[in-house]
Amino acid sequence: MVLSLLADGGADLVPAAAGASGPARRRLAADGGAHRDGGRARRHLCAERRPPGRLVSVTAREAAGDPDVLVEAVDLQKRFRTFHAVRGVSFRCYAGEVFGLLGPNGAGKTTTLRMLTTILRPTSGGARIAGYDVTREPEAVRRVIGVLPEQAGIYGRLTAREAVRYAGRLYGVQPEVLEGRVEAILETLEMAPHIDRITDTLSRGMKQKVNIARALVHDPPVVFLDEPTSGLDVISARSVREFVRRFKRDGRCVILSTHIMEEAERLCDRVAIIAGGRVLAQGRLAELKAHTGLGLEETFVQFVEDTVR
Repeated sequence: MVLSLLADGGADLVPAAAGASGPARRRLAADGGAHRDGGRARRHLCAERRPPGRLVSVTAREAAGDPDVLVEAVDLQKRFRTFHAVRGVSFRCYAGEVFGLLGPNGAGKTTTLRMLTTILRPTSGGARIAGYDVTREPEAVRRVIGVLPEQAGIYGRLTAREAVRYAGRLYGVQPEVLEGRVEAILETLEMAPHIDRITDTLSRGMKQKVNIARALVHDPPVVFLDEPTSGLDVISARSVREFVRRFKRDGRCVILSTHIMEEAERLCDRVAIIAGGRVLAQGRLAELKAHTGLGLEETFVQFVEDTVR
């Protein structure tokens, strides 16, 4: 039996039959049509798969076939020879939403992000970013995403301004708009006093802000953040979280990978709990906690431990 959480104003836990019906069937029918995003036709890959025993929250937007889907992963899988790192990950993220990939170290979060950002090619399954296929249209995908990897390197001899300008040139930002955009982003990130300092002399928190600026210099609609506050002090981590909230207010689609429960509760609209390369549950935090009757950390542990048994 599959547990499906239908959330349309409220949340009711109901058993779902093997064949989709009701809102789920309407969503499948809607996904068969083409949607427009920036004048470009987009066709959803296929319906979200729901392996037995996993909890999936179906939002009202999904049931209606919302056209603002900017990230859609369908049954993503990745094998490295004999190691099956990602085993059928499926989810969607919308404009103006922060979607969290929540899991322990080694869960498959970073590998999933690398497939979505075209660094790794999926073994099977597929994904679309702002309408572009990650396998067939990788260059187009790279133009519409900003990526903050867990360990982002900076050329230490460049100033903050030069590092962001260089990223802008790589992304193809027009020279006549690049300089103004570099200054505006760094000022927004409260980097104005440090804009012409060599990055090797900056604190870790300041370097992370430079990395955020590099990820945003081309004004992407989709942003991927892999453990963005890892290793930062309290003040720097708080600053980064505020900018994630700003991304949402700007209407960007944000995919946030983290193993920090408090961070997920503060930032994410919805989450997918991942362990062993599988999505164990996904939905709004309140729905997942209501399902177990526990706090987020205890809910997370329960889902993960249930897969180990």
